[in-house]
Amino acid sequence: MRIDLHCHSTASDGTDTPAELVRNAAAAGLDVVALTDHDTTRGYAEAIAAVPEGLTLVTGAELSCRIDGISMHMLAYLFDPEEPALLAERELVRDDRVPRAQGMVAKLNALGVPVSWEQVERIAAGGSVGRPHVATALVELGVVPTVSDAFTEEWLADGGRAFVEKHETDPFEAIRLIKGAGGVVVFAHPAAAKRGRTVPESAIVKMAEAGLDGIEVDHMDHEVDAKERLRGLAKELGLLVTGSSDYHGSRKTVSLGAYTTDPEVYGEIIRRATGAFPVPGTGGF
Repeated sequence: MRIDLHCHSTASDGTDTPAELVRNAAAAGLDVVALTDHDTTRGYAEAIAAVPEGLTLVTGAELSCRIDGISMHMLAYLFDPEEPALLAERELVRDDRVPRAQGMVAKLNALGVPVSWEQVERIAAGGSVGRPHVATALVELGVVPTVSDAFTEEWLADGGRAFVEKHETDPFEAIRLIKGAGGVVVFAHPAAAKRGRTVPESAIVKMAEAGLDGIEVDHMDHEVDAKERLRGLAKELGLLVTGSSDYHGSRKTVSLGAYTTDPEVYGEIIRRATGAFPVPGTGGF
């Protein structure tokens, strides 16, 4: 089985619609794909209706968190999307994305970059707006050559000249909320140092004690030595180890299935989840 547990659609900052994502996942030879848009479940209905035969869809989300001033993301799998407490927190985070992006536009304007809010809105196309949409605007304007080049201290990286903070959930609260909604919690790309400051291992230890289920180890932003260190930490703490592409369509160069999760780990995620079930494909529309 080929299992990719971290993918994005146009419901947040990917370029494939939810329907296109599941079709492309099947075409890429995947058996299981997870839809994990940022702080939203808005793509679920379209993706579920389009799952091709032979593919299984795992519903999820990537929740924005912050600890000790460090941004981090939690992957939540197979939770009840209507559970009130987690729904309220997702809406709080999502609703803060618009003023935050508008603040980045204002900072860029002050730096002499002629980006407009209308341009960012057009790029987001109704999705959950985020930094990648602002970064894409910078690419369109010729300010940077690629989206990744916008995530530097010169522009949009944490603490960068045009960076603006947003509401982000405390990770221990996120664990509590996701578990309360019957979900399974995996710390996304914990050693992605190229994105900025990373969470210390001591904090991961505390998260494991609080109910964290796993850590995403095989990821494009992890160096080889970081992967080995994380595998050792996961073994020591009894955490599941996942691998995922973090696919964003054409917004990133990584392809679907570039990194995958062991079928036994996937099976354990299913066993632990009580909020929702994977959706087997029936041919789609």
